[in-house]
Amino acid sequence: MKLKKGFVIRVVGGESVVVPVGELSKTFHGMINLNETGAFLWKFYNEEHTVEEGVAALCGEYDVAPEQAEADVRKFVETLQANGFTE
Repeated sequence: MKLKKGFVIRVVGGESVVVPVGELSKTFHGMINLNETGAFLWKFYNEEHTVEEGVAALCGEYDVAPEQAEADVRKFVETLQANGFTE
């Protein structure tokens, strides 16, 4: 899985937000607020990775049980896919 091009992540007022740019800004009107782990995963999935690789990366970055990391990554990926944010 990989994120669709046309979104950039920025830190605004200490918060990570994702906004559309270019052509995508004509159809997506808004921004996405991410917590710390969401921002980590968003950056991670700017390149092609599997869910399993996301779980390993999350476990390597944070003190989280593998089972919780897998549930979190799957939910994150499902939300991205359901909203058309992936290629």
